[in-house]
Amino acid sequence: MPDGPGNLQHNAFKQALSRCERQVGLWCALASPIAAEILAGAGFDWIVIDGEHAPNDISTLLPQLQAMRVGTAEPVFRVPWNDPVIIKRALDVGARSLLIPFVQNADEARKAVAAARYPPLGIRGVAVTPRATDYGRAQGYHRNAHLETCVLVQLETKTALNEIEAVAAVEGVDGIFIGPSDLAAAFGHLGNPKHPEVQAAIKDAAARIRAAGKSAGFLTGNVDDAEAFFEMGFNFTAVGSDVGILARNAESIAARFHKS
Repeated sequence: MPDGPGNLQHNAFKQALSRCERQVGLWCALASPIAAEILAGAGFDWIVIDGEHAPNDISTLLPQLQAMRVGTAEPVFRVPWNDPVIIKRALDVGARSLLIPFVQNADEARKAVAAARYPPLGIRGVAVTPRATDYGRAQGYHRNAHLETCVLVQLETKTALNEIEAVAAVEGVDGIFIGPSDLAAAFGHLGNPKHPEVQAAIKDAAARIRAAGKSAGFLTGNVDDAEAFFEMGFNFTAVGSDVGILARNAESIAARFHKS
């Protein structure tokens, strides 16, 4: 039952991040409501529906949100860009936790927050009966939606890392996520996020984010590495992806029966 302001449901993930609690996540890139439904009930705290590097848009996001409604995990939609129109549409169909890629500075972080909030707090366009309002049944939604909306910003360049403290100081930013692959490319080590220079930058970022009082997020494709990133200070970490689970396990099974 709804238990937030008005009759909005609390965003437990947002609340956990405000306390910098450990939150175990997974990446979801198959653009399949069936896969999303299976993963949502598996016991994770949060699952990213990827709209930046996976074939997801608003029309594929909606059925995945519907499929994940009764799961344990908070759906986090990674929008393809820091665009107020895309953010508005994602929120209207019911995404309430967003990951904004390629944020470079505090100004861009403020723009992301503003896009996720109605006036006078922001610039989000107002629709009366979208799915986010339970089609008009959620009392007080427009006044209180920002209280349950989670905005995560993704830093993935040298320039962005220099701005960690300024970004962390932006009101409305719930967490800062470090993108390892683009960061590796920015350091001149494309395809090698484990390069010592990149790893040093990642470790430094985690410490600075937490010192600034914000939750720090990360993604690893290797579940065996996940604990090291939690120990580093990243408290909301995605420990794999649906594509990786399917591909690597399928390969392992096939190899088992095709030994040379």
